[in-house]
Amino acid sequence: MKLITILFLCSRLLASLSQESVTEEIDCDDEDVFKAVDAALKNYNNRIQSGNQFVLYRVTEVNKTVGSETFYSLKYQTKEGDCPVQSGKTWQDCDYKGAEEAARGECTATVGKRESTKFSVATQICQIIPAKGPVVTAQYTCLGCVHPISTESPDLEPVLKHAIQHFNNNTKHSHLFALGEVKRAQRQVVAGWNYGITYSIVQTDCLKKDFLLLTPDCKSLSGGDVGECTDSAYVDPQLRIASFSQNCNIHSGKDLVKPHPKICPGCPFEIPLDSPDLAEALTHSITKLNAENNETFYFKIDTVKSASAQVVAGKKFFIEFTARETTCSKEDNTELTESCEIKNPGQSLSCNAEVYMRPWEQKVYPTINCQVLEMTLLKKRPPGFSPFREVPGVKKGGGTIRHLMSCEYMGRPPKTGTEPKPESEAESSRLAQ
Repeated sequence: MKLITILFLCSRLLASLSQESVTEEIDCDDEDVFKAVDAALKNYNNRIQSGNQFVLYRVTEVNKTVGSETFYSLKYQTKEGDCPVQSGKTWQDCDYKGAEEAARGECTATVGKRESTKFSVATQICQIIPAKGPVVTAQYTCLGCVHPISTESPDLEPVLKHAIQHFNNNTKHSHLFALGEVKRAQRQVVAGWNYGITYSIVQTDCLKKDFLLLTPDCKSLSGGDVGECTDSAYVDPQLRIASFSQNCNIHSGKDLVKPHPKICPGCPFEIPLDSPDLAEALTHSITKLNAENNETFYFKIDTVKSASAQVVAGKKFFIEFTARETTCSKEDNTELTESCEIKNPGQSLSCNAEVYMRPWEQKVYPTINCQVLEMTLLKKRPPGFSPFREVPGVKKGGGTIRHLMSCEYMGRPPKTGTEPKPESEAESSRLAQ
């Protein structure tokens, strides 16, 4: 009976994995982001035995995976609140505890959305740093919940090794196959673990008659067959693979038409935002901006949104960026310097620049077009708005810079039916530090 139950759960996991899933980053103004974080934080607070509840400070990363079910992978920061865990209040009703006395922490959670409105926590790990004392780690795993896991998780290695060996031992192909790319993976905690994995396999140059097992000497064969497999495995508490099923589709390498490389001389192409060439073009852009506008204060570049280049008789740069007003006046300063800080509140400009450079002639021809944005000033949100504000930032990885939006909690929502009074707005606003 136990085996039948495990096989049923494995089949459920396999069915959910067979649905094509898409992972995407989402913005702070998505209402479901707040609901997912709310579920995760309530889950953590409900498991605290004593002390105070924790209050949301900032959501630093959100990824949404849409397949047969929807999951949110979250990373958020918390601060200790002033409400005891036994007070009967929710974390939204609490204020932050004094900074010197408050604990703080960071949590990573996977939250599933079911039946359109229900959010449930599949996994969560929180690192809590008390005001005094060592770091405390709290971990939670939902028993029976199917949830996505990283395709790079080391827990997948023994299952994948078994899967490749199983394929090579149970097919009549003349060559051994090796693992290509792990595309999707899910896990379910039962009396052990159920895994569902989708991955690609590639034909190697090792013939089965010459090699009993796959070795490091077996290399991917150019023009060889390729395939995609979807497996379901149950790993028992002793870490043994107790049951396993595999479904693979193999495609002949002869049927795969390789696209011709795209060659486009003179076409614009994207460039990294940390390119030294771009830095020079940005300097010419902001110099041109400050020379042409009639504002009292200098502007400096705040965020670069996109950049591309084009090789012509020289090089052209096409740049989109945001410029912010600084504290350095043109009357007291002959030029913009690194020490000029952004003015708050201050004016913001959305700019598009084109910089044509002919290095051998030492000539630069910048043109710039900017539009005025609203005055930059943090304000208390009106009722009904997102409880987050966006904090721009960048994340480097793999030689590129990816722009992210950190979602900062702006304070507990106003009670239903109440409106903030304009004259007391400054006092009631609590800006996140």
